[in-house]
Amino acid sequence: MRLAELSRRSGVSTATIKYYLREGLLPPGRRHNATTAEYDEEHLRRLRLVRAMIQVGQVPVAKVREVLGHVDDDSLGRTIRLGAALWALPQVPEPDADDEHVRAAHEEVTALLDRLGWENAKRLTTISPAYRSLVVAVAAFRRLGYRWGAEQLAPYAELMHRTAVLDLDNMETHPSEAEGIEFAVLGAILNEPALQALHRLAQEEETARRYGFE
Repeated sequence: MRLAELSRRSGVSTATIKYYLREGLLPPGRRHNATTAEYDEEHLRRLRLVRAMIQVGQVPVAKVREVLGHVDDDSLGRTIRLGAALWALPQVPEPDADDEHVRAAHEEVTALLDRLGWENAKRLTTISPAYRSLVVAVAAFRRLGYRWGAEQLAPYAELMHRTAVLDLDNMETHPSEAEGIEFAVLGAILNEPALQALHRLAQEEETARRYGFE
């Protein structure tokens, strides 16, 4: 398909598509001549992924380029490839190592991983953005005077492990490894808000069951 048809089918303007091509978010089309290129279904799929990441996920263009670079790097093993792509997404800043609540949160999260037997996760604690995000959240609870550590988090972690199994089972249904990795990245961007919404709906449902509407 030509650029105009790619624009029509995707709903993305030709100017925006050209910008994505210049930024390396889309691979170049097959050249007919100096001014005309041909695009295929892979371009359309990638364009829709880019739009979802930018418009829905609010991921900056530079981060999208970095994530997709890892998605496309078939020299990496699947674990590193997926991890690198997910870690390239926007993350919380590094917490203050001198903060007493952060230090206590590190201890709680380490105790949680020990309790769960998540040895692989423990190996990644110095570089994992997810570990850092959890430490920041636990430290915030402690700073406000609430105990929210390994004991309280363990049942939630077990539910999240079941979710991770579903995620990877779904990822493995895709015909190519690149599509599976794309699906997992898109899931991190789109499914996490959906899971958050389900959590809040479940809280509303359970609250009404316990206490009624008065």
